[in-house]
Amino acid sequence: MVTVILTVVVLIAVAVCFLVLKRRYERQLDVAVRRAQKSEQLKSVFIDNISRTLRMPLNAIADFSNKILEENDENMMSAQVRKLVTDISDYSKDLVEYIEQLHEMSKFEGITPSFTFIEVNLSELMASYRREAMNYTKPDVAVRVTTDLSPHCRAVLDTNLMHQLMMHLLSNAARHVTQGDIFIRYSCERRGLKVSVCYASMVQPELTDADIISILQKDDALKDAAKSSVLGLAICKAIVDMFGGEIYMDSEDNNNTVATFWFPCEMKDIYKDL
Repeated sequence: MVTVILTVVVLIAVAVCFLVLKRRYERQLDVAVRRAQKSEQLKSVFIDNISRTLRMPLNAIADFSNKILEENDENMMSAQVRKLVTDISDYSKDLVEYIEQLHEMSKFEGITPSFTFIEVNLSELMASYRREAMNYTKPDVAVRVTTDLSPHCRAVLDTNLMHQLMMHLLSNAARHVTQGDIFIRYSCERRGLKVSVCYASMVQPELTDADIISILQKDDALKDAAKSSVLGLAICKAIVDMFGGEIYMDSEDNNNTVATFWFPCEMKDIYKDL
């Protein structure tokens, strides 16, 4: 009798577990399907937006070029030619900026996290970011790296995503700083890596709570991205979210803007030989 009761209890327990697991996987499948549908919808909307945005400067460049070609040399005033060439140059710059934004977006695969973790020396890694950032800064701006960690400190992270994250923040800082220093500060905190990019700026820092999907669905997504750092910050937030971390921007009393991110990260030799 006891054996029968135990058997019934086990069967009921197995049935309950099966139903719980079935419901759980059904919910996960439903979320995946909705995400795929939303991604497909986003792609269609974004392609339409890109087409409209790129078509305007391309048409303008073609139109102004044709005006120059169609006019006879003796009838074309030098001032008129200069004006048309200036317009062509301006639209060409817009086109290059749009293409650069598309290139940045193409490097981000925001739907499915895909990591390639390797162990790197943090001091060498931050020095490489500093050297690259100097290519974006104005003549009177210096980029400096400070830390309380050992020069031997190593971290295990995805260097591709880390590079994209750092260069977004540093290029944003270089855009606003006309003179002075941009500081890269990194430390170990809560069993993870904390990095801050600090710079003097009179510009109010843009918030990093924007959803990249909502940004890309706007009609003027590329135009807005070229004029501000909102798209870059949204990509940064998406990257940090994939790492399981956090990112925020603050203004200090001395008009310094500080962009800070943290994510859990295995670190070794943190204070070696200090």
